[in-house]
Amino acid sequence: MSFRACVLTVSTKGARGERVDESGEKISEALARIPAEVVGRAIVSDELADIQRQVREWLRVADPDLIVLTGGTGLGPRDVTPQAVEPLLDYPVPGIAEAMRAAGLRKTPHAMLSRSLAGVIGRTLLLALPGSPRGVVDSLEAVMEALPHGLRTLRGEVSDAPAAHRPS
Repeated sequence: MSFRACVLTVSTKGARGERVDESGEKISEALARIPAEVVGRAIVSDELADIQRQVREWLRVADPDLIVLTGGTGLGPRDVTPQAVEPLLDYPVPGIAEAMRAAGLRKTPHAMLSRSLAGVIGRTLLLALPGSPRGVVDSLEAVMEALPHGLRTLRGEVSDAPAAHRPS
């Protein structure tokens, strides 16, 4: 069974057509392995209202199992993705963000500066990834194996424990 996913690139230059959306493309390619059908894809400026508006629109119209954002998770003054999505979350999933940062740290000490996050809105899992194509690939690789189980759990299709961990 395929999951429904939306991919949001947060980039003012990308929204103006001044930058190619390599990271959004990397996410779309990786999600095909879950498998997930990308039912929404957009680029917005680094503005809280723009980010929140797009996420809310997808939640209302597309009913995705997964929303993946790329960009705006650094320390710069224009990096507002965490501030935009945290108020929308019903609850965080810190283990996903920790796993993504840990994977990045194996390649660069700069990964500790990432404010990537994960959380749940209703029955939708939201991931906010770094903006670089390499950061996107490393982050998704770190959590790819657990994503299908998490998404099925949110759908109510499985218990919280994988079959291998349930008592007989």
